Amino acid sequence: MKITKYEKKSYVFKEPRDYKILAKIKELERKNLTKNDKEIIKLIRTQLKDDWRLDLIKYLNKLLKRYKK
Repeated sequence: MKITKYEKKSYVFKEPRDYKILAKIKELERKNLTKNDKEIIKLIRTQLKDDWRLDLIKYLNKLLKRYKK
């Protein structure tokens, strides 16, 4: 698996499992995913970042806004 410069710079690979996660993400991104699955894959990618909590908060806020009554 080839890791891009952006991925090397942006993601923290503290454990070998992080490389496995990225490999599975890339494999899935080559598939014809639904809109919802693409969004989930995008969120999973953010979990490889050092500051993953910020992206998670943004995603949760988006969900809250969608279901706000």
